[in-house]
Amino acid sequence: MNIIAVTVLVILLNCGSFCICVPPQQLLVNMTVVRNATALGAFCLDGSLPAYHLHRGFGAGVRNWILQFEGGGWCNDLKSCLERANTRRGSTKYMNKLATFSGILSNNASLNPDFYNWNRVKLRYCDGASFGGDAMFKNGTSILYFRGQKIWEAIIQDLLPKGLGHARQALLSGCSAGGLSSFLHCDGLAKMLPNATVKCLSDAGFFLDEKDVSLKYTMRSFYAKLVTLQGVEKNLNKKCTNFFSKNPELCFFPQHALKFITPPFFILNAAYDVFQFNHILVPPSADLLGQWKGCKNNTAQCNEKQIDTLQGFRQNMLLALRSFSKNFSQWGMFINSCFAHCQSESQETWLAVNSPRIHDVTIAKAVGDWYFNRNGTNEIDCPFPCDTTCHNLIPTALVP
Repeated sequence: MNIIAVTVLVILLNCGSFCICVPPQQLLVNMTVVRNATALGAFCLDGSLPAYHLHRGFGAGVRNWILQFEGGGWCNDLKSCLERANTRRGSTKYMNKLATFSGILSNNASLNPDFYNWNRVKLRYCDGASFGGDAMFKNGTSILYFRGQKIWEAIIQDLLPKGLGHARQALLSGCSAGGLSSFLHCDGLAKMLPNATVKCLSDAGFFLDEKDVSLKYTMRSFYAKLVTLQGVEKNLNKKCTNFFSKNPELCFFPQHALKFITPPFFILNAAYDVFQFNHILVPPSADLLGQWKGCKNNTAQCNEKQIDTLQGFRQNMLLALRSFSKNFSQWGMFINSCFAHCQSESQETWLAVNSPRIHDVTIAKAVGDWYFNRNGTNEIDCPFPCDTTCHNLIPTALVP
């Protein structure tokens, strides 16, 4: 054995007792194209077939399933949807055929102790309406398929004979636009799996129906156009649309749909979600002079009034959630004060040495405790900038 090999071996043996010297091997999972989707009319925006990635469970988790919706924004007009159709957000032709499974999708017991041996599925996102639409656009030169609802149904039908139909426990989850999909399809999955315990998790999907800094409902207008274009209304929760009969598109907002959802639900969200900060609270149309540009790029550049506005946004999020946490004992939440967006699929934020915590509870522990009814599940962080566990997420913390 040469001197270099001996040296490396000694280093590995010596450091093994106090650190992980080599990061865990990355888990890459192959894509499965849903060949039978054509029969259902389930197509991505460009007409390509939908797809998912499945990593099989084992041992005690062999009959348990996680279904994780991929995120990636939306398109609400023909121009943006046509552009999207030529990218990985609108076509499986442009997607990577391998997906990295980490965080809640990891198969490593030390990194994902409650769900590592479950069947874990990532549903690829290619419709632009959170798996919610059912319409089509066609002119002489272009065709767009708004078939998110059909894609959802086609993937489920493909998975049922692969073991999903015999599931004992299931968790429907998603990040960002995928987190919003969890709200849209939670009840549907419970009906499809009547013999399973079905619960749902939204990560960074609690998009608020709030006025922006110019006092306009920019996001409400965006969603209204999306719902109309992609034929989403007929797939929204019927109890919700009956309640909001004059504005049924409001049921695309989780805060309005949540009260009508039956299965237990967990909401994981940053109180200062960076997507909502940039597109709901301060969208470009509300900051034409760029007064928020510095604050958006670096929290240390936020002035006192801007910080007050951010705190008001956080307070509105908590108000929108409060009635649900009080009235539904099976519901849970983890609302931290990080400037983040999506925290369940990244190992660094899901469960790691320096991952975010509230009352010393990690996201992975909070979700696991909630799902298995082990402990209290409503973790709400103190206001920014008090949380020191966000150091890996906030570029520069503002010191009071």
